[in-house]
Amino acid sequence: MSRATEQRLRFSVEEYLRREYDSTERHEYYDGDIVAMAGGSPQHSLIIANVIRELGTRLKGKSCRVYDSNLRVRVPRSKLYVYPDATVICGPTEHDAHDVKRQTVTNPTLVVEVISASTEHLDYGPKFKKYLESGTLQEYVLVTQDSPHVQSYFRQDGGTWLFTPVMTMEGIAMFRSIAIELPMTDIYDGVTFPETPAQSDAE
Repeated sequence: MSRATEQRLRFSVEEYLRREYDSTERHEYYDGDIVAMAGGSPQHSLIIANVIRELGTRLKGKSCRVYDSNLRVRVPRSKLYVYPDATVICGPTEHDAHDVKRQTVTNPTLVVEVISASTEHLDYGPKFKKYLESGTLQEYVLVTQDSPHVQSYFRQDGGTWLFTPVMTMEGIAMFRSIAIELPMTDIYDGVTFPETPAQSDAE
């Protein structure tokens, strides 16, 4: 989603959570910085709706559940509080000890973010590093909204990460942490990509 830094004051975790309880808008927290979340594009909303629908259908009857972007996640062992576009948790949810209202979970298995030019500096920057340091996270998936491009980072035995990109509509995205394969046509169902300069010239 699009984000704009609310202000450059530094806030404690407790201050951030108190403000968030009373806020009508959602904000993320980056080690002292509070960042307001703006609405996403129709393209963004459609892609994540597709992903949540397809994962939810395939997870039905299993111990894993998929959650939308209303779920706040604290990345374990960090001061990062975020609202991922989609989160999968396997087994019971675990809650952040700082959050007295128990609205923040700390044990994501899989996180999916739909990225754009305005958000990639966060999704590839502070979020990316902290997610990879998380003890519970098994997979981080980035989905590009203006072209067919899905990137998966899957934690392997020994702590190394397997990077798998899929960049064609004929491909299949592997969600290894939950043993699910999603055709790119399901992820991008109904999505119209912007024309590239080469396509425009050809016409």
